[in-house]
Amino acid sequence: MEGGCNCGAIRYRIEGEPAVVAACHCQRCRRQSGSMYSVNLVVSPSAFTMEGQPKVFEDRDTTSGEPVFREFCGDCGSPIRSILGSNADIIAVKAGTLDDPDPYAPALHVFTRSRVAWVEIPEGTPQFDANPG
Repeated sequence: MEGGCNCGAIRYRIEGEPAVVAACHCQRCRRQSGSMYSVNLVVSPSAFTMEGQPKVFEDRDTTSGEPVFREFCGDCGSPIRSILGSNADIIAVKAGTLDDPDPYAPALHVFTRSRVAWVEIPEGTPQFDANPG
């Protein structure tokens, strides 16, 4: 699957399917996405290749105490991926940046303790107050 930013300065490719697609309701992801939650494809760093050079915001306001490196296009501002300082085995790619995000509905919701009250999570979808890992 492929995706990129609004202006085309950053393009990426993911080999294979994501381990999971998760919606994160934490305040930091809400602010980064500009929406009520962020939908992330959790993939292995080795499955991800990128053309273009993103800017990085080192987010140290995390529950793990380890930074999250939030990458975005420095030209158009599109968020691209988050690299977790607490787990080098996975990255979180912003599903909204996929060329075809339609097949990737969230399979679970995390940090629902921070969920905005009017956001409805589909019945039967697993949800966690914090990060299940």
